[in-house]
Amino acid sequence: MSLTELETEAPSGVSGEPRAVEGRSPWRLAWERLRRDPVAVGSAIVILLIVAAALAAPLVSAWVGHGPSQQFRDTGITPSGLPVGPNKEFLFGTDNLGRDLLVRVLYGARVSLLVGVVATGLATVIGVIVGLVAGYYGGAVDTILARGMDIVLSLPYLLIALVLATVFGPSLIVTLGIIAFFAWASIARIVRGQTLALKEREYIEAARSLGAGDLRIMFVDILPNLLAPVIVLATLLVPLTIVIESTLSFLGVGIVPPQASWGTLLQESIDFYRVAWWFMFFPGGAILLTTLAFNLLGDGIRDALDPRAERLFAGRRRRRQGPGRLARLLRRGGKEA
Repeated sequence: MSLTELETEAPSGVSGEPRAVEGRSPWRLAWERLRRDPVAVGSAIVILLIVAAALAAPLVSAWVGHGPSQQFRDTGITPSGLPVGPNKEFLFGTDNLGRDLLVRVLYGARVSLLVGVVATGLATVIGVIVGLVAGYYGGAVDTILARGMDIVLSLPYLLIALVLATVFGPSLIVTLGIIAFFAWASIARIVRGQTLALKEREYIEAARSLGAGDLRIMFVDILPNLLAPVIVLATLLVPLTIVIESTLSFLGVGIVPPQASWGTLLQESIDFYRVAWWFMFFPGGAILLTTLAFNLLGDGIRDALDPRAERLFAGRRRRRQGPGRLARLLRRGGKEA
């Protein structure tokens, strides 16, 4: 067989044509890493189940025949006036007014998740726009906006929230505004720093030399490269906004009763948690489970989008464990000898 035949002959079972190299985008690689993370996948499943339960609150209410504000004076309260514990009729027990706690927890999930997602969305949009403008234009614009971020981050949000709720009255709109107002600055600071680093890259200079406008450069050339940290920040901001809403409702300046939210349920259980553990346990457990799931999912998304950081931390852990492992191996070898 000649050399030319050897070069052109393909291996058995393999086509003679060269195999095309399949390219994968960073987003696809991040998705593949994320779906191989069992903690992130489990957290996402928990979040989906919580969202599904919140959406199904009217169906559950119709199935059990208990409205979210319906009081059961005969079966929902003991002769001594205390809430009834979990049973066949009330799976989560009742509250101090004889209302079904399961139905109220599900309706509370609708309010708390709505506040968390909407407030996070508003804060993300405002923070991205302000951070892009500050980082791209620089100079006096950057100075003014950066000092505004510092002022917002330095304000005592709880005190300001109490003042605003007293002036405008507690409501869902006021709660959303308060949370969005105090949350955008943290996102804007991160976006500003990333924009300052990206606007000096060669492809930005090339776009500017081709006559691209400022808006196109900011939202077409720079913003796509900021989506990864913004997504991570938004995922980690959702549980924070849920906790803030629960805190405001617990203090009486958030959601107005009888509308149910996890914070109002906790506030109503203050006088009964010693004799009715379920009254505080189920709404508190819902807050804990939701915030934990969002935080774990955010950590998983961060590691999937930036695997180098995880490898760096893993390498540091191995280096810290190295001397101890070497000593254990030497002691083991000495005992065997």
